[in-house]
Order: sequence, then C-alpha cells, then structure tokens
Amino acid sequence: MISSLGHKIIFGFQAMSEAVGFFLFLIKETFLFPQKRRIGLKVLIMQIFFTGVEALTVIALISLGIGAVIIVQGNTILPILGDTTLLYEILILVIMRELGPLVTAFIIIARSGSAITTELGNMVISHEMEAYMSIGINPISQLAVPRFIGVTIAVILLNIYFNLFGLLGSWLVTNLFTSFPFREYISGLIMQIELVDVISSFLKSFLFGVIIAVVSCYHGFKVNRAVTEVPVRTIRSIGHCIIGCIAADVLVIVMLL
Repeated sequence: MISSLGHKIIFGFQAMSEAVGFFLFLIKETFLFPQKRRIGLKVLIMQIFFTGVEALTVIALISLGIGAVIIVQGNTILPILGDTTLLYEILILVIMRELGPLVTAFIIIARSGSAITTELGNMVISHEMEAYMSIGINPISQLAVPRFIGVTIAVILLNIYFNLFGLLGSWLVTNLFTSFPFREYISGLIMQIELVDVISSFLKSFLFGVIIAVVSCYHGFKVNRAVTEVPVRTIRSIGHCIIGCIAADVLVIVMLL
C-alpha cells in the first residue's frame, strides 16, 4: 500500500513537471510567434473564428436570458424592499464579475477545448506530428501556439460580448413584458460600475482563456498511439479545465477583495 502510494506521488510529480515544462515552452514559443506568424497564421485565424464567431449565438441567448430574469425579478422584489439601486449592483456582480467570465469559459471548454484535444490527439495517432518534425517544424509552434493565442483572444472578446448582451440586450427583452426607461437603466448601471469590476472581468477571462488553451493542447499532445486514448484525454481535459477555471476564479476574487 505504501509502495503504491509512493508510486502515485512520484507519478503525480512527473506529470506536474511535464505540464509545467509544456506551459513554459508554449509561452516561449508564443513570444516568438510574431517572427514565425506565417507558419501558424491560418491556424490562428481559424481558431478565433471557430472559438469566437461560431459561439456568438449561444453566448447571446444565455446572456440575454440571465440578464432579463435578473431585471424582471429585481423589478418585482426590490421595490418591496425599498432599494431599487440593488438591481444594478446585482446585475454587475452576477453578469460582469461572475457569470459572464465563467459561463463563457464553460461554453468554450465544451465547444473548443474538447475539439482541440480531440483534433491534436487524432493528429498524433495519424503520425502528422512526426511529419512536422521530419521537415524541421516544431508541432507546438505550428499547432499549439496559434490555438493558445486564438482561444485566449476569443474568450476575452466573448466575455465582453456576454457583458454587453447581458447588461444592455436584456433591457430590450425586459421591455417586451414591462416598461423600463432606458435612460434610467443606463444611468443606474454607470453609477454602479467601478474599475474593480472591469479589472475582475478582464482578468478572469484572460486567465480562463490561458487555462483552457494550455490544458486542451497539453492533453492532445499527451495521446500516444491508441485511438481509445483520445476520448479519455478529452474527458480529462474538460475536467481539468473546469477545475482550473474555478480555482482561478476563486484566486481573482480573493485578490480583489
């Protein structure tokens, strides 16, 4: 039993050291990307399109729904409590600081993170990685760096998009059911938004994008030879991405208290 525990600890340290080494090498290659942008520019553009543009519809629907529910329920309950300004604080806290970055991250994990791990894993099995190395191209520079940059940029932009639809677009949905003056709504939001809210939203979306991209690429490259490894690695990738994003969310909250 002790021997088995020791092996697990050693294996854990080895896996962690490999992951850290992969991350450091990926960051190094990312800084060199401007010099080699022709190599992975097409991959970068396609990754931003797949991760960002193709997720706009689902992001818009979810953010509109959440924002509209908060506004309708807030207009119903808060006047009874005698403090309608709480509505704007709740909107900013729930949409901008918490649900916006997290929901966006979870959608990207389900769509793009799993797709990246599956795609890279299948490329390992089909010996495409070996083909890249045989002609002197580093697979991480060619395949991982553009995806890393693309996913990070897309998550940041989608988070902004989520905030806009959640805070502004939901007002349009709400007015289908009840009258809410736009000028009053906008002035109330502006009065309640603080710099720390903007920093928190941006920092979370940046960290979530980095985590999703790094973890997804890492698990894709960890596939060896068997086709059955691909779904296993994809499931692990999704789980680790979710855990990493939640841990980063808690860290940012503690930092900005």
